[in-house]
Amino acid sequence: MSNTEGYAAAGVDIDLEAAGVRTLIEQLTFRRSGAFQTIGKSGHFAGLVEFGDMALALAVDGVGTKMLVADALENWSTVGIDCIAMNVNDLFVMNIEPVAFVDYIACNEISLDKMRQIGEGLNEGARLANMNIVGGETATLKGLVTGLDLAGTCLGVQQKDRIVTGEKVAPGDLIVGVPSTGVHSNGYTLARKVALEHGGFDSVLPSGRTVGEALLTPTRIYLEALDAAAACEVHGMCHITGGGLLNFTRLSNYGFDITDPLPVPEILAWVGEQGEIAEAEMYRTFNMGMGYAFVIPEESLPALKRVVPDAEVAGVVVPEAGAYLRGERIR
Repeated sequence: MSNTEGYAAAGVDIDLEAAGVRTLIEQLTFRRSGAFQTIGKSGHFAGLVEFGDMALALAVDGVGTKMLVADALENWSTVGIDCIAMNVNDLFVMNIEPVAFVDYIACNEISLDKMRQIGEGLNEGARLANMNIVGGETATLKGLVTGLDLAGTCLGVQQKDRIVTGEKVAPGDLIVGVPSTGVHSNGYTLARKVALEHGGFDSVLPSGRTVGEALLTPTRIYLEALDAAAACEVHGMCHITGGGLLNFTRLSNYGFDITDPLPVPEILAWVGEQGEIAEAEMYRTFNMGMGYAFVIPEESLPALKRVVPDAEVAGVVVPEAGAYLRGERIR
């Protein structure tokens, strides 16, 4: 794979996916009559619904092709954590507390061992997020599904005046990043392609871990974000998922320049080196070591660091719209 190729060459076109989402959203024009109206517009990390002085929030996400790594290693014990994390982290960015979760499993056949391990992970994820799992659905779809797909939906709640939307983001604000635990749950089509072309999941990294073990490291759950938003002024927060730095553009029409990137995890450095993938392509596909970020005024930094000790200043908000890496726009 040349350094001009990346996610699209692996089979996922980020730009086409974004266009597909826009096309879908354009059709969603109906709004119910009566109470419980939608708050705001589509496009943020979670959708909001009026509920008196409170707002209810809904997020939905899945584990994606990380499930194929779990299948290859016959280890499904952590993917439930990923499923919870990908949902609750999308609520945290709006300072919304997750309270309830339902899962959805679609498979070609039921495996009791898989179900047990997935259940263990879901339970641990719920514990880490301080959230109830209140139900779910399992569907056997032989002929439509060839393996197992895990997804879920999360319900959150917050007082309306405490919701963080990004509307206060302004040039000069600091971008403060929080480390990821690795690849998290995005970019696995590309990560798997590189791994399978360079020794497979049993390849050994310099640390002694295998590539497969590193790829199955569960997504970090950033529960401390709620305490941070209570401790200091926060103008915006971002969950760095598929699309990498492009996720920041969901917060504001100002720009986000990552001038001092956080250290890149070993597994992501390995993927980039082995795949000969250009740095800009890596930063528009993966989290690259920054799984979550706060956008704050400079005076909030000491209080934020007290609550999130491993947070580090990674960049600054700039007047020009877009996402930037050391001054170069990520496209």
